Amino acid sequence: MKISIRRSRRAAVAVALGSVLALTATACGDDGSGTGGDKGDEGSGKGKIVFWDNNGGVRTDVWKEIIADFEKANPGIDVEYVGIASTDYQSKVDTAIQGGGLPDVGGVGAAMLAGFSAQNALDPLDDRLSKSSLSGKLNEDMVESLKAAGGGDGTLYSIPTSANNGVLYYRTDLFKAAGLDEPTTWDKFYTAADKLTDAKKNEFGYTIRGGAGSIAQALDAMYGQSGITSFWNGDKTTVNDPKNVAALEKYAALFKKVTPSADLNNDFTKMVAQWDSGTIGMLNHNLGSYQDHVKAFGVGKFRGIPQPTGADGKRVQVSNPVDGIGLFKSSKNKEAAWKFIEFAVSHTENSKFNESAGQVPANNEAAGDPWISQAEPTKLAAAALTDGSTTIVQLPYYLPDWGTISKADNEPNFQKVLLGKMSAKDFLDTLAEQLDEAQAEWKQQNG
Repeated sequence: MKISIRRSRRAAVAVALGSVLALTATACGDDGSGTGGDKGDEGSGKGKIVFWDNNGGVRTDVWKEIIADFEKANPGIDVEYVGIASTDYQSKVDTAIQGGGLPDVGGVGAAMLAGFSAQNALDPLDDRLSKSSLSGKLNEDMVESLKAAGGGDGTLYSIPTSANNGVLYYRTDLFKAAGLDEPTTWDKFYTAADKLTDAKKNEFGYTIRGGAGSIAQALDAMYGQSGITSFWNGDKTTVNDPKNVAALEKYAALFKKVTPSADLNNDFTKMVAQWDSGTIGMLNHNLGSYQDHVKAFGVGKFRGIPQPTGADGKRVQVSNPVDGIGLFKSSKNKEAAWKFIEFAVSHTENSKFNESAGQVPANNEAAGDPWISQAEPTKLAAAALTDGSTTIVQLPYYLPDWGTISKADNEPNFQKVLLGKMSAKDFLDTLAEQLDEAQAEWKQQNG
């Protein structure tokens, strides 16, 4: 049965409108609150601004440090911090776009950028950047990634803060005890997952992401094994290519065989906490959880390496979205909000943020700081992306419906695949039909 993208978009908006009152209460006191069509105002450059963190809890401490630094340097501006869990962020912004209560400034990564810009919620930032102290100091690849993700017209709607990369973390102590090779290939990965599992002792070889955020991880495993290097073949997606179907079947079969059953509902925070507290051999996440693992194990009991290669030695990964900060068009104090963005992505503050997050800084000066070489997964990830060993499959972040398709529409279906209630082929065929329709709509609108 064909699933209408338009229908899913309308449903998402209806849900957003239904919860607007709760969100407005959260943003109470925001002088710049407004809807996506509100043009806002430059303001006085003083007073209060509201900042929404798109990874609240995980990044709260470092953002509060940055805010304290900013307020010290700009005594006439007060920043109200609102931390929102990454799993809730997009829906809360969508709600505020429709009903009011948007902040002045907030996290806007590539994966959600097209949806927000399509609703006219973000201020273009090209001119501000060209006239700022950041001009010429940001990683051009990250800037171009955010321009491409913004909806197709090349406008910059978010200033990059960091780049992430998929990482395979593994317990070196458990691998050594079992006499296993480092899981540098997919064959070695599957061998290790099986050998490290003893369910009766609550020991598992792997933890699979079945809850929020599961689709991107599944796509990474699919394309990594199939070796397919493009998301599109003409106007049709390759997600349901037979090689990807076979790869997903093998990957999904790991659930409950070599993974905990709790993985079915685990988002990244639960998955990371479970790995850090238990005896699980391997975890796929990204650079962002590195410091959590250091706190749990120290640097001697685990490593974070680039994703496994195929038998031919080639590595294929799906793109990890660049994160950034956007200025909401409805802000009544854009001058002060821009000052905050400019400060947050300056050398010292961007370095501080990314050292805490374990990610690659967008500020080129920050990227040269000593801590980069001391954080092994970050160093290895950067090398893998520049030494010719890795091909990146670019996900279609530019599609306004990408967020809905890759989350609300298909995360429940992926859980059905894990439970054996839906075949990998049916899951990927459904996903492909939605993507092809969204791509056709986008091409029609953007010529």
